[in-house]
Amino acid sequence: MKTFEHGGNIHKALRETGSEHFQIIDFSANINPLGPPEWTRSLLSSEIENLIHYPDPENTEFLQAVSEYNGVEKEMVVTGNGTTEILYTFMRVVDCSRVVIPVPSYVDYVRAAEIGGKNVETFFMGEQDDFDLDLNRLSQELKAGDLAVIATPNNPTGRMVKREDLLFLAEQHPKTLFLIDEAFIDFIDPALSLAGTRDNIVTLNSMTKFFGVPGLRVGYATMTPSLAGSIRENLPPWSVNTFAERFAVKALEDQQYHQESRSYCQKLREQLTAALGRIDGICIYPGTANYLFGRLDRGTSGELADFCRKRGILIRRCDNYRGLEQSQLFFRVAVRTEKENGQLVDTFTDYFHPSKKARKRDKKPAIMFQGTCSDAGKSILTAAMCRILLQDGLKVAPFKAQNMSLNSFVTLNGDEMGRAQVVQAQAARLDPDCRMNPILLKPNSDTGSQVILNGKPVGNMSVNQYNLYKPTIWDAVCRSYDSLAGEHDVMVLEGAGSPGEVNLKRDDIVNMKMADYAESPVILVGDIDRGGVYASFVGIMEVLAEWERNLVAGFLVNKFRGQASLLDSAHGYVFGHTKKPVMGVIPHLKNLGLPEEDSVSFKKGIFNTIRENDAVELVVINLPHISNFTDVEPFLDEPDVTLRVVDKKEDVGNPDAIILPGTKNVINDLSFLQSSGLVDVLRRCQSSGTKLVGICGGYQMLGNSIADPYQIESGLGQISGLGLINMETVIEKEKNLVRKAGVHNESGKIVFGYEIHHGISSKNRVPLLSFDDGSSCGSGTEDGGVWGSYLHGVFDSDEFRRWFIDELRTRKNLAPLGKIVAPYNLEAAFERLADTVRANIDMNAVYRLLKL
Repeated sequence: MKTFEHGGNIHKALRETGSEHFQIIDFSANINPLGPPEWTRSLLSSEIENLIHYPDPENTEFLQAVSEYNGVEKEMVVTGNGTTEILYTFMRVVDCSRVVIPVPSYVDYVRAAEIGGKNVETFFMGEQDDFDLDLNRLSQELKAGDLAVIATPNNPTGRMVKREDLLFLAEQHPKTLFLIDEAFIDFIDPALSLAGTRDNIVTLNSMTKFFGVPGLRVGYATMTPSLAGSIRENLPPWSVNTFAERFAVKALEDQQYHQESRSYCQKLREQLTAALGRIDGICIYPGTANYLFGRLDRGTSGELADFCRKRGILIRRCDNYRGLEQSQLFFRVAVRTEKENGQLVDTFTDYFHPSKKARKRDKKPAIMFQGTCSDAGKSILTAAMCRILLQDGLKVAPFKAQNMSLNSFVTLNGDEMGRAQVVQAQAARLDPDCRMNPILLKPNSDTGSQVILNGKPVGNMSVNQYNLYKPTIWDAVCRSYDSLAGEHDVMVLEGAGSPGEVNLKRDDIVNMKMADYAESPVILVGDIDRGGVYASFVGIMEVLAEWERNLVAGFLVNKFRGQASLLDSAHGYVFGHTKKPVMGVIPHLKNLGLPEEDSVSFKKGIFNTIRENDAVELVVINLPHISNFTDVEPFLDEPDVTLRVVDKKEDVGNPDAIILPGTKNVINDLSFLQSSGLVDVLRRCQSSGTKLVGICGGYQMLGNSIADPYQIESGLGQISGLGLINMETVIEKEKNLVRKAGVHNESGKIVFGYEIHHGISSKNRVPLLSFDDGSSCGSGTEDGGVWGSYLHGVFDSDEFRRWFIDELRTRKNLAPLGKIVAPYNLEAAFERLADTVRANIDMNAVYRLLKL
């Protein structure tokens, strides 16, 4: 059986490899590297209901769209199942004495003419003229009754004929019919089209190349109404299917896609031309289209094509083009994405200069966890993967481009970063480094979010202000990633929220854009405990652009309670719909003993613990803008502590201690306490013997007043505090970011942690804490019933925490335990987490993705 020779036959290439899973980059077909418009998949989904009906045989909407796009009458338009169908039909129907075809050119011109029974004469374009078409010489050859077939730009050379020169040629030969193939003209400028300009000019306009859908088969031609009618009479009915017509109409209307494609392709063509031009051994001819035409100085195009194919790259050898049959020197390559073009350049370099050392891999091996939603488990799984890779002997580092959280941490260098990345760093046994989280957004209800860049605040910004700032921030993110990756063997990245947020995707820098920059495969994590996890997998894949879908390597089901084998049918369904596997099912992990990422878990009540016997009761006030709530996490494993989180006055009860935690908006949250009636309850409890403790913003609330003269947090300016400590606070412009270690003066117990605050509070003569650097912090009442400090992490100290609990036990007439019974040690938790995840994820697949 005779095979069909044409670029883009990836099916044949896959058959020859013997594996459908072999990765091939197809440079032999000249398709828009931007891929189909993002709306293609959603359009297909919306049109499925119409597939039960026959297509419109007249293609009414398609004709109207072409008419408006080209400024021609509808009667002049012929639509078809790709322009190949129109070309072959045209050659059968048109009456001409001979067909004159400048060569080299698209191979099907000659084939279609010969099948149509036409006498074909070729007109050679010379290599000495860079294969430019000599219109003067062609004009001398043309006769009345001829059909001249001219491609502009030419395929394979990419050479363009000036529009005015073609019009002049057609005017000179009114008895000659000109078929102008404009298959690639949209890549340059559709205004150059000759559609509808003269009765003796027919244009052929492919849509599948520019719009990236060669498998769809749709195109059109323009010609005189009488000739168009003849062509339509000879076409089979319904040759343009329902979806193809709807796609064509919408594609012609999408001017934004047109402009982005032209700009993108021009930039990539110039880059690829320059890169290939630097390789000794090939000559690249000047061209205008989305492909390059080249000549070898040594070797043959067949040898080069074979070499490339073994590297997973298809190129177009040109020895079956008329005019090039006698030469084995010419080839054509498409312009593809920047990364793929780089792989082509590397492969060509290896072919022509095998002695040169291979270019070092630009990016370190990386894997990324993204989620179907917030709190799907991305942070914990990132920590788990860090520990697993560390166990396997690799130097690994975590990275999250942007984190939105009020739960932050100060590094040894005084830089602020998200707490989640701190935990991940601990899992990798690294010191926390702000490069692991270059952007931290701390929401503030009145003034947007405070933006922390590379550990330092750069100001408060609204959403619009932040979007304008993103180009600057993105450069900083990339520098942070490259710097950190350069010091490690492998990177584990975390996304944020969901990559499927259609209203946010364009400006997103933390999910797919970051994965693309890091060249990292993505594992999409879903929380099955919430329900609908498989619908979420499928749904998110449906709204992703093709380049985003290509980054997704598979799915991970998280927080499952039950027998994993019961999910097999669902996994099969997801694979059938997305062609991506479920790579594991992670069981629901209770009492993991690791800090939570943000206030979602806190506000869901996960921090509530109930102990029935001989326990002291702590109440944490759930402030609207609570931050650094992990300050109370060390109490969760204490066997003699009941911890409750409340935000209503009637739920406070009569606890042994009440903790006012940190807040990103102390003035507004203090106003909340007042309006909700909680202030009165706090005073009542304190007078009844309940110990009252404030940390950072909560500490400020205990004083007499809080002033915000620069409106850092709120526009309220100043507010009265609870008046339980004789102290005034002023919120200053500069933010204090520092780690501290020292002792609690009353108990003599070691304390450590960090300070993150704008406020400056008047000092008590007897400070609560004394630090190793000679500074001090905190104050309280003389009887110790009310105290507070700026030190986050004060309860992380096992000794101090036990002293605090035992003091409460004594006040409650319970015997103190007098020893540490629940060490706040994350190492054991990391090991348990890593063992569980390793046992329930396909680590062989992970290592294949990492190429390690």
